[in-house]
Amino acid sequence: MEKIKLSFFAGIFSFFTIGILSVITYKTDYGIFLIASFGSTMVILYGYPDSPFAQPKNIFFGHFLTSFVGVIFVSFIQLPIFLVLPLAIGFGVGLMILLDVPHPPAGGNPIIVILGSVSFDYLITPIMLGSIIIIVFGIILNKFILKRKYPKNNLFA
Repeated sequence: MEKIKLSFFAGIFSFFTIGILSVITYKTDYGIFLIASFGSTMVILYGYPDSPFAQPKNIFFGHFLTSFVGVIFVSFIQLPIFLVLPLAIGFGVGLMILLDVPHPPAGGNPIIVILGSVSFDYLITPIMLGSIIIIVFGIILNKFILKRKYPKNNLFA
């Protein structure tokens, strides 16, 4: 029965979280708040909240680091795309692991950033602000509705 409850709330909160990000993106002038990898973040955050990958520091810094790497590569590294993409992924994944903030969905962010040719503004919206909104909803569901110890440690410990 616990799995059914978790599944139900994971689906509802994924709908709600991505719905809020969609409304902000498409019904306001605040900018883009969605990236494809946020969908994968929903699976980990709401389906497996005890995972180290689901912790706020991993969500925030994982998305930020890999997107930052992507922006650096798209802005400054003049190589063919078939080299830039794997190099950026390698650097992004390596940094997440080195800095102890692995978040698997963020591994694809350099591809999104490079193919979209985005600028440094992309790090604010959707990456930083979108991640913060996701983390807030994750805390609301896991800590206050499902009464779990979430985050497992201090917010960014």
